[in-house]
Amino acid sequence: MSATAFVNGRVLTQRGFESDLSVIVEDGHIVAVLPGAAPAGADTVDLHGRYLAPGFIDTQVNGGGDVLFNDAPTVDGLRRIAQAHRKFGTTGMMPTLISDDVAVMVRAIDAVREAMRQNVPGILGIHLEGPYLAAARKGVHNPDKFHTPGEDELNLVASLGVGKTMLTLAPERFGNDTLQALAARGVLVCAGHTAADYGRLREAFAHGVRGVTHLFNAMTPLGSREPGGVGACIEDPDSWCGVIVDGEHVHDASLRIAIAAKPRGKIMLVTDAMPPVGGDQEDFVLYGETMTCRDGKCTTADGTLAGSALDMAGAVRNTVQRLGLPLDEACRMASTYPAQFLGLGHELGHIAPGYRADLVALDDALHVTDSWIGGAR
Repeated sequence: MSATAFVNGRVLTQRGFESDLSVIVEDGHIVAVLPGAAPAGADTVDLHGRYLAPGFIDTQVNGGGDVLFNDAPTVDGLRRIAQAHRKFGTTGMMPTLISDDVAVMVRAIDAVREAMRQNVPGILGIHLEGPYLAAARKGVHNPDKFHTPGEDELNLVASLGVGKTMLTLAPERFGNDTLQALAARGVLVCAGHTAADYGRLREAFAHGVRGVTHLFNAMTPLGSREPGGVGACIEDPDSWCGVIVDGEHVHDASLRIAIAAKPRGKIMLVTDAMPPVGGDQEDFVLYGETMTCRDGKCTTADGTLAGSALDMAGAVRNTVQRLGLPLDEACRMASTYPAQFLGLGHELGHIAPGYRADLVALDDALHVTDSWIGGAR
């Protein structure tokens, strides 16, 4: 297969966006990043001055393209969700199952396993958000689905066998031995929808919990005399935080404070996206109730937030325009840092030799114009 050279763009490197570079791709991987023009004989992709960044990686995708993963835990459902998000630069995603019955969990895990066997573009594994959550911090989840799993169910959670498995749980519902056992089996355990206080969450971080799902939301808040789960995560130097930068879930100032406090690289962008992202319908049904999305905000009839209508390109734009971060750092929060969180930092999240050619091109308004997975447009 002949080489392809991406030229005439602003390429995100470890030093920031740089011009006058050629990114050479062969057999789906980046083989060189060279100064100057493309080598002779290479096919060229002229970026016409656009930004070229690593493809975005979203670890929390409930749906897209008018499909909710809970309602369509199938290979076709996954394909449609991934296609819907691809137009917004998401080249890797963790399809997310909201708290549901065990039978649905089985179908979802089987579907992801088969999708990965079929090489459905963009599927990196599965995110099980519940059903082991705290009723006091349920959010839009149905507490009737909540329970404490037995050994057989824990085996199911860890049974994917390919890709990555992410599990969001309330750590106060589990013993430390169970948290450590899940982590030892390769499950990326995160705290979320949790009533854990500061001490319990710091303890959980020391026993296998890797980070928190949607920092600030559905967890105990930071206070003057009780730091809460938010304080535990912001203070802990090793844990990762997903954040939803949509102007609805978290105040911009709170996000700026968290980003300033955490070590660089430990906060990543997520969407918590629902079916309207990349779809034609503004409403969708969850647990038999109609959810309404208006002006980018998805809610129940009583105003409870129900995921988001955010896409990853929008999250990057908001991080630049609302939070004031430079574009290169916003792109890393959407690509490099989630790749590292997933344990894929050696193959995804950088434009450098040896990395898979998962790429996204952005115009000056930070809208996606093209994307590539393994070099395929």
